[in-house]
Amino acid sequence: MTDATSESAAASDAAASAPAPATTAPSGSTGAAADAVAAQSGEAPPSRTFWASLNHPFALGFFVTLGALVALVLGLAVSNLSTVIIYVVFALFAALGLDPVVRFLERHGVTRAWSIVIVFTGFAVILVGVLWLIIPTVVQQISQFIRDIPALIANFQSSALFAWLQDNLGDQVGDILKQIQGFLTNPSNIAAIGGGVVKVGITIGTTISGLIIVLVLSLYFLASLPAMKVSFARLTPARNRPTVTSITEQITSSIGGYLGGMVVLAFFNSIVAFLLYTFLGLPFPLLMAVVAFSITLIPLVGSVLFWIIGSMIALFSSPLGALIFAIIYLIYMQIEAYVLTPRVMNKAVSVPGSLVVIGALVGGTLLGLLGALVAIPVTASILLIIKQVLIPRQDAKV
Repeated sequence: MTDATSESAAASDAAASAPAPATTAPSGSTGAAADAVAAQSGEAPPSRTFWASLNHPFALGFFVTLGALVALVLGLAVSNLSTVIIYVVFALFAALGLDPVVRFLERHGVTRAWSIVIVFTGFAVILVGVLWLIIPTVVQQISQFIRDIPALIANFQSSALFAWLQDNLGDQVGDILKQIQGFLTNPSNIAAIGGGVVKVGITIGTTISGLIIVLVLSLYFLASLPAMKVSFARLTPARNRPTVTSITEQITSSIGGYLGGMVVLAFFNSIVAFLLYTFLGLPFPLLMAVVAFSITLIPLVGSVLFWIIGSMIALFSSPLGALIFAIIYLIYMQIEAYVLTPRVMNKAVSVPGSLVVIGALVGGTLLGLLGALVAIPVTASILLIIKQVLIPRQDAKV
């Protein structure tokens, strides 16, 4: 009995000396399990830290305001550096577009250094030659177009189409034409559109300097593209590097193929526009070829936009020629959509039509022309990552 009594007393003393169980968190708090783990490790529980910070509203408000100011400064920095970012993106895409040609020469026994020299020199010579041949003629045709506006409108007013429009719409058609003629033939309005002679000169200078910067950056990117891929892969864990390297190679190859394909399709559009305007006797064929090449670089809607613009310009010169141009170019658009585009783009990108529309709208809204140009390859890259990374991980889960 004495031994049993002593054992009971010892058990009572041990129970009394044991630490009291952890109290529950205040009403409305969360993370009780995290509090218990933090208490066992000797750290302050997260919930207690949170409630303690509420006891110092000045410090909490200071850090929240500081975070908002940092976010605002970063946003302003990105906004001010938008031009530089656009230069870098254009140069990177130019390098990716020239890289397939460089790799083609490498496969035929030419070293990469000489391949870059050959491709970039050829690209620069072609670009300068085209600009040297086209710009004087385009400037001359733009001046001639401005001088010929009264004659073009007069010819349109004497056409049967104008008479039909006037019979159905009244004298408003004539008033609208007079307003258009007065606006386009007034030099002050043209200057106002361009922001003045000084601003036009600054814009031209900025464009030329930006083109030089893009060319230089594209040369550096083209030369260091393999090293950039390796460095990007080394940022990931070693176990993921083979997958990252494969995906990066596929993305860069698809972007390069897409850009090359867009240039080829735009070149076809410019040739068709030039031939149609020349054979139909329509004015400014070379100018419209340049316009066609520039506009049809825009994916999805570029051909439609030029079809409308080309038909409207031709309408002022010859309604019959405008009708023939609209019909033939519409037929060419179908050939391009169902024959040329699949053949040119079959190894570049594969994006569903609905995602092409959504990507072009989102890219154009966020970044304008640049966003519309990069929307499809970016969408294709995202789809590739989803197919090769996200979906296999989901399939591996049981």
